[in-house]
Amino acid sequence: MKVLLAWSGGKDSAMALYELRKNEDIEVAGLLTTVTRDYDRISMHGVRVALLEQQAEAVGLPLQKVFISKDSSNDGYESAMRETLEKHRALGVSAVAFGDIFLEDLKRYREDKLALVDMLGIFPLWKRDTAEMSRAFIGLGFKAIVTCADSRAVSGDFAGRQYDESLLSDLPPAADPCFENGECHSFVYDGPIFSRPIAFSTGEIVLRDERFWYCDLVPSPPSE
Repeated sequence: MKVLLAWSGGKDSAMALYELRKNEDIEVAGLLTTVTRDYDRISMHGVRVALLEQQAEAVGLPLQKVFISKDSSNDGYESAMRETLEKHRALGVSAVAFGDIFLEDLKRYREDKLALVDMLGIFPLWKRDTAEMSRAFIGLGFKAIVTCADSRAVSGDFAGRQYDESLLSDLPPAADPCFENGECHSFVYDGPIFSRPIAFSTGEIVLRDERFWYCDLVPSPPSE
């Protein structure tokens, strides 16, 4: 089965790729990422496209960007996504994989939209215990940094922190350790699926919409 992986650049999509590559019956045909054209960044996560492209190169997969505007409606997003998926369906891709863990409404939404283009949804992390999975992610050697923190769920100083045992111990009791409720977003820069680590430095941390703290990640210049 040829499958596209919905790739945000964060830890859940990285874990999903790790699990998919264990299955000999699945061929991951590429990464599918929504990009906000106006900012040239991954939508929601706020990570520069240059770093996204380095991720795709390091995991050895082609990257399919789906461009939306900063003011795009949900209809606009769905139209752009459907056009992209129809193109890949014609090339023999029959499913899209996601890193979702327990949000039933989101899973149902994805499956309904995929059915419109005769594609299936695959959820390799579905119903995994998030406390266990967060520890497994760290134990496997993955490295990630928090790029966005929702101040309604966690302290703003989570933005720019490494995703490690220390961060997990500092999470508020109501926060999910895998951020499944949108508490934070992350960028994975190393791990067992990567041929090399992604080099970057942390830049400015800013508050957007009086709610979301974003930590800019600046690609490191190529070494001589």
